[in-house]
Amino acid sequence: MTEVQTRGRSVDRPRVASPGGRGGESSRGLPGILDRIVAGKRAEAGRLRALRRDLARAAEDAPPPRPFMEPLRRSGRVGVIAEVKRRSPGAGEIDPGLDPARLSAEYEAAGAFAISVLTDTAWFGGSLEDLQAVREGRGVPVLRKDFVIDAVQVTEARAAGADLVLLIVRILEPALLGDLRAMVHDMGMTALVEVHDEWEVDAALEAGAGLVGVNNRDLSVFRTDPAVTERLARYVPGEALLVSESGIRDAGDVARVAAAGADAVLVGEALVRSGSPGGLVGEMAAVRRLRARA
Repeated sequence: MTEVQTRGRSVDRPRVASPGGRGGESSRGLPGILDRIVAGKRAEAGRLRALRRDLARAAEDAPPPRPFMEPLRRSGRVGVIAEVKRRSPGAGEIDPGLDPARLSAEYEAAGAFAISVLTDTAWFGGSLEDLQAVREGRGVPVLRKDFVIDAVQVTEARAAGADLVLLIVRILEPALLGDLRAMVHDMGMTALVEVHDEWEVDAALEAGAGLVGVNNRDLSVFRTDPAVTERLARYVPGEALLVSESGIRDAGDVARVAAAGADAVLVGEALVRSGSPGGLVGEMAAVRRLRARA
């Protein structure tokens, strides 16, 4: 166990010994869908490697990344990361015809702190073109949400204008997780490192994560419970920022995870299905941050 300081007291968090299931291996019982997604990403990354030089040049020419961490630290409100999401394996079709530029404009006008764009095509119906359309028209940071397993995908994200990149602990070996997080940082972007259990929190912190996303959805069974954030928040030290992801439906849910220590929430399906995405973003963005910072 490792002792950490959080909200003025010491707690023990489990030491990660063998996270298992990293890099898409099945030793941790990754579900069939997740295995297939990661296998597809390996094939995508293999094709992208032939374009590394072009992507590197495009990344150098891309607009500078927008800051996320310090503005959130200064904010007295919970940051709402509003998502552009057409479909998912768990939810099925959500809004296959949505216009990313129009939807993100509504999000930003309502007070969204950042925009998340799903860029996976096969399973989520997204694309890097969606991300570029959002980034070109918005003034807030944009997150590339995808299954990143290779350095070339980080370069690709920067070339497309991403300000943040999602890294999922469950699909990455510890050494690779650390390398990718460092690469994201070196390129001026912010890594949102996603976890679902205590051991993954430890792996994220060992890798140097300063922005930890707690996924309330268990990717093994696609069951969602905001209590996961409440359970894991105590293991995230005060100097790190915490994002609660999945299962956030309304301002009441935002207040619930904020009370546990969340600094931000990532919300997709509830917004897209709401009929009034801007109105719901506005309600969520009005919730105050309650967690003391180191």
